[in-house]
Amino acid sequence: MKITYDKKIDAMYIKLRTGRYDHSKKVTDDILIDISKKGEVLGLEILEASKNIGKVKREKVAIDFAGA
Repeated sequence: MKITYDKKIDAMYIKLRTGRYDHSKKVTDDILIDISKKGEVLGLEILEASKNIGKVKREKVAIDFAGA
């Protein structure tokens, strides 16, 4: 896993694995999931990261990747 942050555009990317990118799935207006040609989750992009990271409740976070 590799996490990068671009301060200029306030975006964070969490790279989970390498693979051939196929498409992105929109979770919210500010969160996108990159999907490989094999249907694997490659990473997550979080726009307006400084605002959105603080909104996540640490006790409970669940994202359903089925059918991504």
